[in-house]
Amino acid sequence: MKSSTFGKRLSEVRKTKKLSQDELAKMLDVHGAVIGRYERDEVKPSIEVAASIADALEVSLDYLVGNTDLLLEKNILKRITDIQRLTKDDRNTVFALLDAFLRDTKAKQAISE
Repeated sequence: MKSSTFGKRLSEVRKTKKLSQDELAKMLDVHGAVIGRYERDEVKPSIEVAASIADALEVSLDYLVGNTDLLLEKNILKRITDIQRLTKDDRNTVFALLDAFLRDTKAKQAISE
């Protein structure tokens, strides 16, 4: 998903989520044609509408607007926020566990290749 425009990214994420334009429009309480206009880059949504679209699709607004090519799901962003709110010692514990898990996973992948 390395598209550059809001419309292209919106279209790709919507299709990945297996939603029609009308289904997404109903989630946002707008007409389906509006989603089509956004996807064709004919119009740009307001920041509030763009944020609602990101919430409905469970992706970051940064991804939709092209600030990042990393497509993070909302549940991952929430976990990162939760970790950031921990004490420094607790964050270090979480990172140590995560680092050990990632190291072990990479080792298993290297062995299986």
